[in-house]
Amino acid sequence: MKEFLTKIMEENIGKIKENEPMSNHTTIKIGGPAEIFIEPSSIENLQKTMEYIHQYQMKWRAIGRGSNLLVSDKGIEGVVIKLGAGLNQLEIKGTEVKVGGGYSLVSLATSISRQGLSGLEFAGGIPGSVGGAVYMNAGAHGSDISRILTQALILFDDGKLEWLTNEEMEFSYRTSVLQKKRPGIVVEAIFQLKKGNREIIIAEIQKNKEYRKVTQPWNYPCAGSIFRNPLPNYAGKLVEESGLKGYSIGNAQISEMHGNFIINAGHATAEDVLALIDFVKKSIDEKFGVKMETEVEIIGRK
Repeated sequence: MKEFLTKIMEENIGKIKENEPMSNHTTIKIGGPAEIFIEPSSIENLQKTMEYIHQYQMKWRAIGRGSNLLVSDKGIEGVVIKLGAGLNQLEIKGTEVKVGGGYSLVSLATSISRQGLSGLEFAGGIPGSVGGAVYMNAGAHGSDISRILTQALILFDDGKLEWLTNEEMEFSYRTSVLQKKRPGIVVEAIFQLKKGNREIIIAEIQKNKEYRKVTQPWNYPCAGSIFRNPLPNYAGKLVEESGLKGYSIGNAQISEMHGNFIINAGHATAEDVLALIDFVKKSIDEKFGVKMETEVEIIGRK
């Protein structure tokens, strides 16, 4: 660990911190310390970071804007790589958009709407990064990333970069090959969009943003949707029909606004959230015979 840290600091690859609280980097404001926290300043420095991780056989984890993430109170062993300002490049050529993995998805949807480009309206209000959205095939309002992505540049844990096609990404509901088979970091994404009416596109994005504001508790720290929809059912509806809206364990509470959101009502711990998740799973299984699966990613020390 010390040798790795010494080497990585010599390389001047970006921001490096030890024992950085992950509660500072998750939208639910929960999470113990990352042993080593690195925010590379460029794609080259990200690749260099991964080469050293591979060389020293360090455990690693990449994050973007920290939504859809629940980090253990005991923190994360090894290295956490944050895709931030060094990986937020944007290039628009006609109807093709090439964008860095650290770019805000909401900001991207807003920027391209002003260019009269259609295809990302569904992302209005999704509070994640482009990399995270591709990684988990984020979606809403009947569409998702798989509908518009043509290629993604992935950094694998051996330090090699590789472009994967839409087909090679093996997208399915809220998942991709990066979760199932080949762990990697989304460095860049290429989206194929369509020319449309600028005013209509902007209005659609605004409508989706407003819908989130009035139906989801973004005024509290939260991680986004906790459960995958067990189609044809909807997770939030099942929670509501179970009478669990507002139910709390410790300072973790099921939102009064939306049954598929757990809010941090004040200094909640990951342990509180996990206990609440287990309680919901058991309650819905007993009442409806439906097995609930988490959409939020749970990471860190057990």
